[in-house]
Amino acid sequence: MGTLIVTEFMTLDGVGQSPGAPDEDREDGFPYGGWQAPLESSEYDGVVFEVASRMDALLMGRKTYEIFADYWPVAPEAIPFTGLFNRVPKYVASSTLDEPLSWEGTHVLSGDIAESVGTLKERHDEVHLFGSLNLVQSLLAAGLVDRLHLWQYPIVLGTGKRVFAEGTVPTVMTLSDSKIYGNGLLHLVYEPAGPPTFAREDAEYWDQ
Repeated sequence: MGTLIVTEFMTLDGVGQSPGAPDEDREDGFPYGGWQAPLESSEYDGVVFEVASRMDALLMGRKTYEIFADYWPVAPEAIPFTGLFNRVPKYVASSTLDEPLSWEGTHVLSGDIAESVGTLKERHDEVHLFGSLNLVQSLLAAGLVDRLHLWQYPIVLGTGKRVFAEGTVPTVMTLSDSKIYGNGLLHLVYEPAGPPTFAREDAEYWDQ
């Protein structure tokens, strides 16, 4: 069985909407698109690609597919992701798209998403997913996410679609790796460890 690895760029308050460009995702009137670029640093150049370069399949939701398909097929070859994304097989979880799709090598997943993605994990060693916030919620709920790379930027927006939105299934996360960069960016790598347990805080702790 392969692994499903999710990469998300998010603010301190958990917003993952439209990090890459002002018009990337205006849903619900989101006014802060493109918040990521001013906070980038050459200090971590290549780290995201190093992780992604091990993928042998790319999974997307419909909106992320539309953003990627508009850019990567004609993106400059000098960008490492250009060759990677155009080369690997791509899968879109959508009930509104029909094949054939404009981005060569892309296929639509139909039917039950959990079943379809489970089949992908049997077929591929590493399936990677970027963004696709609605799809991530479904995959987390189905227990299909094996690892999360969270890039948490030092900015608070107060509005927008969040990586862990209302309705996210309660889950304990094990921190398997972390790094703090000079500009305050956090790279946090988590692996889901199962449902949480709940208890009352020991009163003796507060008496110390």
